Amino acid sequence: MELQTIWIGLIAVLWVGYFVLEGFDFGVAMLLRAVGKNEAERRAIVTTLGPLWDGNEVWVLVAGGATFAAFPEWYATLFSGFYLPLLLILVGLILRGVAFEYRSKNAGAAWRGRWDVAMAVGSFVPALLWGVAFANIVRGVPLAESELGNIEYVGGFWNLLNPYALLGGLVTLSLFLTHGAIFLSLKTSGAIRDRAHALAGKIGLVAAVLAVAFLVWTQVAYSDKTWTWVTIIGAAAAWLGGLAANAKRREGWAFLLSAITLALAVVTLFGVLYPNVMPNIDRTQVGLDIY
Repeated sequence: MELQTIWIGLIAVLWVGYFVLEGFDFGVAMLLRAVGKNEAERRAIVTTLGPLWDGNEVWVLVAGGATFAAFPEWYATLFSGFYLPLLLILVGLILRGVAFEYRSKNAGAAWRGRWDVAMAVGSFVPALLWGVAFANIVRGVPLAESELGNIEYVGGFWNLLNPYALLGGLVTLSLFLTHGAIFLSLKTSGAIRDRAHALAGKIGLVAAVLAVAFLVWTQVAYSDKTWTWVTIIGAAAAWLGGLAANAKRREGWAFLLSAITLALAVVTLFGVLYPNVMPNIDRTQVGLDIY
């Protein structure tokens, strides 16, 4: 096995870890005021994330560092071409982190309410835009070779807001919301657990439809491999199994199966890409691969 293949596999593993672990963080924060109906309930919800949220963000930092170390041209093209979406993601993550830290600094309802909104918005933006970004990478973006021989992104911000990418954003958003709701029903009791359980079932069905549509579109339009059908079918089966377990109030199994779904979805996207890392939207033109 070549070193480049090992690196792309490692990067895929890091993104799996990030989507599985940070995914429920995003979902819980977005559901804070929908599930928590008073301050005591909202404080209990935030407490479930207290020891976890900042550690889970390490995965994306390591993934970015590994990309820079192993594929610097991919890193440079990605971060220059996707500058605005990645900046918005960064702002969202900063806002979210500040909200976690500052929410408890004042007992006033207005103060905590503002930070609750900041926490939800700071989670919503990355949850949506990560899906948009990954979908654009799979679909391909306008690339051209510069005078210095480097590959550069030559599109604009609006090129990134295409139907396929927006569907990808809705998929990650709905998956993370469901994952977070299942986590809440696993970690809490009483009214919070009941509300989270109900939301997981409802949002999970929407996520199932969106995810199947997105993965089938991905396979049919952008994949030249048949084995990725296996991961797509596996992801669909795991998600339906998770919803069934949630319906039976088996939250541990539901959370495990939703985590497996997210992992298989990431594996599918990297499998579709391989050996490319950033294809040109015009497949006859120059793009970036791992070699």
